[in-house]
Amino acid sequence: MSERKGVANRVVGSLCICLFWIGAGCQQAHAPAGGGPLIGITSVYELAKGDKSAQTTVGFAYVRAVAENGGVPVVLPTVDDERILQRYLGTLDGLVLVGGDDIPPEAYGEQADKTVKPLTKERYDFERKLIARWLASGKPLLGVCLGMQFTNVVSGGSLIQDIPSEIGAKVDHHKGYHRVDIEPGSNLANLLGATETSVLSSHHQAVKRLGKDLRPIAHSEDGVVEALERTDGGFGLFVQWHPESMTDLAHRDAIYGALVHAAATRQ
Repeated sequence: MSERKGVANRVVGSLCICLFWIGAGCQQAHAPAGGGPLIGITSVYELAKGDKSAQTTVGFAYVRAVAENGGVPVVLPTVDDERILQRYLGTLDGLVLVGGDDIPPEAYGEQADKTVKPLTKERYDFERKLIARWLASGKPLLGVCLGMQFTNVVSGGSLIQDIPSEIGAKVDHHKGYHRVDIEPGSNLANLLGATETSVLSSHHQAVKRLGKDLRPIAHSEDGVVEALERTDGGFGLFVQWHPESMTDLAHRDAIYGALVHAAATRQ
């Protein structure tokens, strides 16, 4: 589990702030000059249930964090279609991978622990393709909570399936704030201007075996990896906490602002 309901206000279905250029015959679209880079934001896919149709939802805190740091937020519905994937890759300047439920452990060669609540197949199939292709593109990428875990798995890594049973309860990762130590000289330490910070987290899984071209740059007191960065060039930052939902706006803006800046300067 990477993000449970209640972490942030949610917005359902089509958003007036979302921009979609995925129809057949559409011309290539870009933000107007001075309008800021287009930042894609992945979404949670909720299955149809009873008389309720399937829905795309996203915590509005992600949208606000991008918009208030100069980016144009573009919420991406979970549509596993090659034409749409290619349009996302060609049009967007940066990408935020949001939180959600757990990656199926079969993806990294393990059987599921009883605590695992897997992602819907629709979201898993779509997002693993998007992440792999986005990494190959070299475009700026920010992974939040599940987004960090998903990137690690797509890159060949594995996960601790349940922190309380495998690591212990010294640090409460599931709900609330805790301390994180950051590697001096890392991109994250430079962004925050600190080698220690307090973070808001909501997860029970974490990185175990490290994926290719990633390095750990922050840990909690119990040794859990709290942040990763890319080692193969380009902006790639992955945090296990939720900066978009924190009351410390300077912390939020340092991280989301860095993504938007990287996307703007790469255009």
